[in-house]
Amino acid sequence: MASPNDLQFQEFDEAADLLSADPEATTLSVSVTSTRAGGEDVKLDLTDEEEGLPESLCYSSKNLLGGQKSQGGFWTFEYYESLFNVDTVQVLDRVKGSVLPLPGRNFIKHYLRSNPDLYGPFWICVTLVFSVAISGNLSMFLTQMGNPAFHYRPQFHRVTIAAVIIFMYAWLVPVALWGFLTWRQSADRQVKGYSFLETVCVYGYSLFIYIPTSILWIIPFEWLRWMLILVAMVISGSVLVLTFWPAVRDEAKLIAVATVVAILLLHTLLAVGCKVSGSQ
Repeated sequence: MASPNDLQFQEFDEAADLLSADPEATTLSVSVTSTRAGGEDVKLDLTDEEEGLPESLCYSSKNLLGGQKSQGGFWTFEYYESLFNVDTVQVLDRVKGSVLPLPGRNFIKHYLRSNPDLYGPFWICVTLVFSVAISGNLSMFLTQMGNPAFHYRPQFHRVTIAAVIIFMYAWLVPVALWGFLTWRQSADRQVKGYSFLETVCVYGYSLFIYIPTSILWIIPFEWLRWMLILVAMVISGSVLVLTFWPAVRDEAKLIAVATVVAILLLHTLLAVGCKVSGSQ
């Protein structure tokens, strides 16, 4: 049985001497005391200057400690996997930011932090499609309930109409806006634009407020439905304006105002289209 004196990490003194002799050393050295006969020391040196090894097998200590990982091209699965690499806390934080717009708070800078995702926007759009279709059917049923001449038939075409409107808006409008900002950035280097994924991410999360709004459409009061739509338009539109105004405010006044007006106009058309498709 081993005595307490044998259970010692004797290599620590040697490591301390090496570090004090050369603090700038980057070689990772591991010294292991062998328990075999003879008490030989086995040293494993991991260094980039190791001769005879292919470059793909050489890793510097900086890369190992930094946890860096390579990202493949857009044709690889790893590329698209990174776009859905978010946790629940991040998604909830971005959802909260989309329903609580504050003056001076840019959604991209305060919530995305150069890590845009497609997970939240995709599921928000899918959920909104079904909430608009289901609430439209329930609203029609509750409105006509008690009418003996009314025979309820589910309107499955509502799903198709809502899907076309929502997904076209969530993808085509960001593409157009991103293209415009990129063009202005190439014409004027002082204009700071956003990436395509950041633009799509902002538009996707801005649609979240319409999910609870569409659920409340089952209330059989038309004036209340339009009031809810107006509130949702103001909240989500504020998120878009607060996010994209810094990217165009240094432009000519006419161009900056026209850009903001176009963003709000298209957003209004989406809200009205969802309301009409849900009440047909």
